[in-house]
Amino acid sequence: MRFSRLAVIAAAGVLVMGAAGCSSTGGKPRSNGGGMGGGTVDTPRATIAMITHEVPGDSFWDLVRKGAETAAKKDNIELRYSSDPEAPNQANLVQTAVDSGVQGIAVTLAKPDAMKAAIENATGKGIPTVAFNAGLDAWQKIGVKEYFGQDGYIAGQEAGRRLAEEGAKKVLCVIQEQGHVDLEARCAGVKNTFPASETLNVNGKDMPSVESTITAKLQQDRSIDYVVTLGAPFAPTAVQSVRNSGSSAKVGTFDTNAALVDAIKNGDVQWAVDQQPFLQGYLAVDSLWLYLNNGNVIGGNQPTLTGPSFIDKTNIDSVAEYAKNGTR
Repeated sequence: MRFSRLAVIAAAGVLVMGAAGCSSTGGKPRSNGGGMGGGTVDTPRATIAMITHEVPGDSFWDLVRKGAETAAKKDNIELRYSSDPEAPNQANLVQTAVDSGVQGIAVTLAKPDAMKAAIENATGKGIPTVAFNAGLDAWQKIGVKEYFGQDGYIAGQEAGRRLAEEGAKKVLCVIQEQGHVDLEARCAGVKNTFPASETLNVNGKDMPSVESTITAKLQQDRSIDYVVTLGAPFAPTAVQSVRNSGSSAKVGTFDTNAALVDAIKNGDVQWAVDQQPFLQGYLAVDSLWLYLNNGNVIGGNQPTLTGPSFIDKTNIDSVAEYAKNGTR
């Protein structure tokens, strides 16, 4: 089943090699217009809500949002973005979107059980809903039409294989949000192909706590020679923890941002697993426009995978320009 998902990577839209301001939790959505340039279609104006589990300050969501805004600008869409890292609150935002009369919903499913009732209410009212980024194993059961993102388990497996090739002995896989299904799938995938790995849960909302927790673990277990974080903002923190603890462990990460470019170039971070967040945001909005205006459904009842791929010293220059522009 995992292998079959790799075989159904759909080229939905244009998959570019390069390829969102900071968002708020709920409240009045920022007006759209932060995306890249492009022409505008002549289809009727529609309103789409994008509702994520963003933790404020996480630059990953800036990339998702810029992709969504780019598609919205092209597609004559009013994009209403809102977010909350707490699943019950995120579910309430879905209900608010339904009550406001949006024509489509794009949502992340980090904790799908808590989101199920709100999404079923939306689809029951005939509002087309797509999922992206998290919830690959749940989207069909909940009844959304499409899914855009990477398979966290497959991505973890690929990271584990790379760790083995690099000669790692013991790996610490750091989860910044306990209970997040995609993050847990990544560490499970790492362990599947690299059994000598251990999971460490940290509080991703408190970066000093993340640093001290990783530092303490490295001081306690000197056999750890590789730390893998699951989000780009946590990679430099892990690098600092390695220094604080006197460890010689290397650091790899999932996801990218502009700050990570220099960290990879100077060797502080060995590699990043890229799931193309800009593309996830773009496809989520564009797919709803296609459905609303032409009845199209992307993926043939399979997820549309946007990753994984590795970014390291061998190809960092090819994405550095896009990272500087805030789209990688």
